[in-house]
Amino acid sequence: MLAATLGAALAFGAPAALAGTAPVSPSGQVIPAAPAKTAGKAAAAPTSQSATWVAGTRAYLVITAPGDSSAVRAAVAANGGTVFSNFDSIGVIVAHSASAGFAATMRGVSGVQQVGATRTSDVPADAYNPALPANPAQSTTPAGEPVRADMSQIKADQAWAVTTGSPSVKVGILDTGVDDQHQDLAPNFNAADSVSCAYGKPDTRAGAWRDVDSHGTHVAGTIAAAKNGKGVVGVAPGVKISAVRVAEPGNSFFFAENTICGFVWAGDHGFKVTNNSYYTDPWQFNCPDNIDQAAIIEGVKRAQEYAEGKGSLQVAAAGNENYDLAHKTTDSASPNDSTPVTRTITNACLDIPTELPGVVTVAANGTGTTKASFSNFGSGVIDVAAPGSDVYSTIPGGKYGTKSGTSMATPHVVGVAALLASANPGITPAQLRDKLATQANDIACPSDSRCTGTAANNSFFGEGQVDALKAVGSTPPPGKYFENLADFAINDNATVESPITVSGVSGNAPATLKVGVDIKHTYIGDLKVDLVAPDGTVYTLSNRAGGGTDNIIQTFTVNASSEVANGLWKLRVNDNASADTGKIDAWNLTF
Repeated sequence: MLAATLGAALAFGAPAALAGTAPVSPSGQVIPAAPAKTAGKAAAAPTSQSATWVAGTRAYLVITAPGDSSAVRAAVAANGGTVFSNFDSIGVIVAHSASAGFAATMRGVSGVQQVGATRTSDVPADAYNPALPANPAQSTTPAGEPVRADMSQIKADQAWAVTTGSPSVKVGILDTGVDDQHQDLAPNFNAADSVSCAYGKPDTRAGAWRDVDSHGTHVAGTIAAAKNGKGVVGVAPGVKISAVRVAEPGNSFFFAENTICGFVWAGDHGFKVTNNSYYTDPWQFNCPDNIDQAAIIEGVKRAQEYAEGKGSLQVAAAGNENYDLAHKTTDSASPNDSTPVTRTITNACLDIPTELPGVVTVAANGTGTTKASFSNFGSGVIDVAAPGSDVYSTIPGGKYGTKSGTSMATPHVVGVAALLASANPGITPAQLRDKLATQANDIACPSDSRCTGTAANNSFFGEGQVDALKAVGSTPPPGKYFENLADFAINDNATVESPITVSGVSGNAPATLKVGVDIKHTYIGDLKVDLVAPDGTVYTLSNRAGGGTDNIIQTFTVNASSEVANGLWKLRVNDNASADTGKIDAWNLTF
């Protein structure tokens, strides 16, 4: 089933902007779900240094030249509005007004380049006196963190033997917030650089960054859950994560001003990479021929460019509508904060932030190298792919759960980018984008006429599925690395061997011969695993250890210095009991 175990808030039964929490059917259509409960207490009576809330208050982006915006801000106040926040570095002012003529009047003001409403609903009173999200009580998790399928799929488990990432690399999670008290996230959580950007203004109060749903906490675990013997391990468990809550409570909407605030924050606080598993509400696609949506495009684009200019790479989810982003025709989901209508659109209309220049767009794989049925696609749009189906990760309160979506694929890519940044200090966003492309493993098109392009780059998978092992620079030199990817069944009370022929290596094997083993089996205590050298010498790797644990996914070091390197090597697996079976999924030798 592709539906998320924990559904996200959907307002008015419309598709959520969360790119991975809305339940999806096999056809990729979003299934309406009930709204989530608002986290925390109801908002108190609104108070603000800039405005007093009244019914009918709307939010606008007022765009001017970067620099001193004091004259334009004065014009906002003189024309029935208030300045809620401003970002002079990019020339974007977030204004509030209850006047129906505010936008039209401001468009005639000297120095104003664009004005656009960011929503078709009122700004909540909570914007002026935000309630802090709940700080949930924490559950205790038993010891043990078995390697998950999504991690072995992108070879993260093998990458950890090389590096778990550097704590000097900061990752920003722009989402519904993060439960910083979660036992698997607390060791890597960076509170000093965490914030709420809900409503479009930084709220630096302690805990303002906490989760108002469960989506952001789930994303955080996939990126950097600690390697601490509990629960799960993230792709880059050695890096630091910060929460930038851009979702508003009660509905998990991500309006443009929130995203703008988040990107500027990311640039100013040194985030090397950010995770963006959402689209900017209320428009699934923002069209430049609409005066409001044109301002949204410009404002978010400027903020993204600002963050990138400060050294931050943005990675974003492609979306879950099984939609061809390279051949847009209709949008029936917008505006999702009031009453959606069906409209005709073209490729000029953008899903933002994922289709903005410089942003890495991520599609979702199903099991192995398949396309997840719900994943959006598009020639020239998708950059890379990663596992996004039934991903198990952290959820608030010290708990764990499964979700599916391109939202779940994106943090795998962000984790790989964090490992790349760890291995390459000083790397630029452009270089990171290039390395994400070059380290990805090619996936050919399936038998599906919608998939166009080559194995090297196509509309379903872009450059291919990310590879954490390659990202950490441990790709073995040519002629020194040998692998057998064929499956060999492990039957009850039987012995099976998987062969590798080694050639072109002079002399003997090293004293530190690396034997990478990927065995899928539901009771590894049944198994004796041996490496058999070309002359028949047996080196035992595992002898019925591990009890009822699933799978042996591990790299062993063997002193094989007495063995001639070239010849036929074998991985021998002997099953010594009944009831549980499995397979040798893959294994390799590194000389």
